[in-house]
Amino acid sequence: MKEPARHTVTAALPYANGPLHIGHIAGAYLPADIYVRNLRQRGKEVLFVCGSDEHGAAITIRALKEGTTPRAIVDKYHALMGQAFLDFGIRFDIYHRTSTELHKETSQGFFLKLLEHGAFSVQEEQQYYDEEAKQFLADRYIMGTCPTCGNPDAYGDQCEKCGSALSPKDLIDPRSTLSGAKPVLKPTQHWYLKMDEAQQWVDAWINTGMLDGKAQHDPKEWKASVLGQCNSWLKDGLRPRAMTRDLDWGVPVPLPGAEGKVLYVWLDAPIGYISATKQWAADQNTDWENWWKSDDTRLVHFIGKDNIVFHAIIFPILLKLHGGFVLPQNVPANEFLNLEGRKISTSRNWAVWLHEYIERWPNRQDELRYCLASIIPEQKDSEFTWKDFQDKNNNELVSIVGNFVQRVMVLCHKYYDGKAPEPGTASPDDLTLWGAVHGNAEEMVRAIDAFRLRDALSAAMNVARAGNKYLSDNEPWKLEKTDPDRTRAILGNSLNVAAALSAVLEPFLPFTADRLRRMLRIEVHPWDEALRSDRIVPGHVLGAAEHLFKPITDAEIQPEIDRLHANAPVAAQPPTQPTSNTQPAKAPLTFDDFAKLDLRVGTIVAAERVPKADKLLKLSIDIGEAAPRTVVSGIAQHHTPEQLPGQQVVLVANLEPRKMRGVESQGMVLMAEDANGKLVFVQPKEVIGPGAEVR
Repeated sequence: MKEPARHTVTAALPYANGPLHIGHIAGAYLPADIYVRNLRQRGKEVLFVCGSDEHGAAITIRALKEGTTPRAIVDKYHALMGQAFLDFGIRFDIYHRTSTELHKETSQGFFLKLLEHGAFSVQEEQQYYDEEAKQFLADRYIMGTCPTCGNPDAYGDQCEKCGSALSPKDLIDPRSTLSGAKPVLKPTQHWYLKMDEAQQWVDAWINTGMLDGKAQHDPKEWKASVLGQCNSWLKDGLRPRAMTRDLDWGVPVPLPGAEGKVLYVWLDAPIGYISATKQWAADQNTDWENWWKSDDTRLVHFIGKDNIVFHAIIFPILLKLHGGFVLPQNVPANEFLNLEGRKISTSRNWAVWLHEYIERWPNRQDELRYCLASIIPEQKDSEFTWKDFQDKNNNELVSIVGNFVQRVMVLCHKYYDGKAPEPGTASPDDLTLWGAVHGNAEEMVRAIDAFRLRDALSAAMNVARAGNKYLSDNEPWKLEKTDPDRTRAILGNSLNVAAALSAVLEPFLPFTADRLRRMLRIEVHPWDEALRSDRIVPGHVLGAAEHLFKPITDAEIQPEIDRLHANAPVAAQPPTQPTSNTQPAKAPLTFDDFAKLDLRVGTIVAAERVPKADKLLKLSIDIGEAAPRTVVSGIAQHHTPEQLPGQQVVLVANLEPRKMRGVESQGMVLMAEDANGKLVFVQPKEVIGPGAEVR
């Protein structure tokens, strides 16, 4: 793929029905901000777009609960979220909203163009109707029991417990969220996107990167979880999907006879990226179309895993059927962030709200940015705990970054009256130091371009580690009396490493990078110049030494833990006792027998149900061989296919192949089973390369 002329980067539009929490930030907004900041550092032309998603049933449900209007809800949370993003250093070029007149015009125009191009079929269908509330029920106005996992509070479009995509008619014992009554089916008319007609080209585009005979993207650069979820949909066959809803809040369907109908939120919301770009271009007095219609534009969507198919299948179909738009070159979706051993739950108030963190921890944004960046759920769900937040601050930010900068600044003030020293005697250690600085900076860029942001953060921190090692190995505080020339060289190099550190930390810790530049009294420089070993010249006057970070005490952390549990108390669980279901240990076997097992770490790249088999899933597992292995596993009652792509597992790789329901299974996935029969994967704690041996 050739180097793009410009980058259009979008971050998922957050629903304006509540505040932001750290799961939102780690899943989409911080990764996008890190990516964009580094692109800008390297002189790339970038447009970073986001905004509030202000339509859909979730908004009206919140308004009903609070006894107010949808407009009051979206105004409140649009302002709250926009300020929280700003305060946390998430720097969009525009933070727009989908309730504007411009967005209405853009969405309706898009719909009419699609209609003109034959994208829709009009179908009459039976839809649930609440006779007490006297209205048709959108998917989110219906709850019932999930047919997949048995969750009694699944919504009509998705089960938030197991992640299964649903339709209202899939639910067992459906009920209206408006009145609690059992809804009845009544006929209504909707416009369906003919997704089935796009099956062939979508499949080829996703899996080969080719569209209309041209290379559009490289599938090898897409995450396995994204490809896996897309291919799960493709294998089931794309089906027509309704693009309108019976609601009184949203973008009205711009057709006669369609009164009381609005555009479906997943037609309306992604077009919000385009309307936001239009508004930005109008504000800047420039052309918006290059950012969406030029072949030399790279479009990237940052989202969570629950939005994959909407951004990687449905929105691309809409863009192509409209005509004239580029399609995304990557959709680097992340998994979910858990909190203190439990899933984040906004309804149960089991969350760390971003605006509240900013209020309670003033001027400590980078401490949270660092912790979240280090646990971005890139390949699997990750977990935030307050103790880990404390440990990362104290053992990494304070001990590594803060310690290095503090030592350098204090010594320069002590020996050279707060000025950069004159040149001194060089040493091979100096070359080793700068090799580490430049090598880690290059690795950081490679990792960011590949959306491996945790690796990128580690590489950036390695610059500080290299500086600390250099100081400790050379001990300038001891050399000053015996070899002042060498001491000058050591501290001169160290000052320039601190300057380089202000550049490599910028995408992750922008507030810290700015403070460090002020301390060093340097300006922002282009990427290549920022890493020079002579950026700070002899005689340069430094600012006062100050601590970049301060330790976090148990006394500061404990109230956060207490507050969390006070908001959402957990019933005390009795100690687990052995039950009659616990299986006794099996007879001993020899070590030689055990050594015959070939246990390998693999990554699930695709999953689907085995026809006419309630308990079986067919898995495609990458263990580093030329092609993924096919494995049939009896886990369908515990895991849905949509959940599995990207999960790492342990595979018994040298079992003889065995046919199950006509499918040859080439191994066995190891599972752990509790006393209640629940199956969970045996998997490595950290992501490891496919094919790694388990010993």
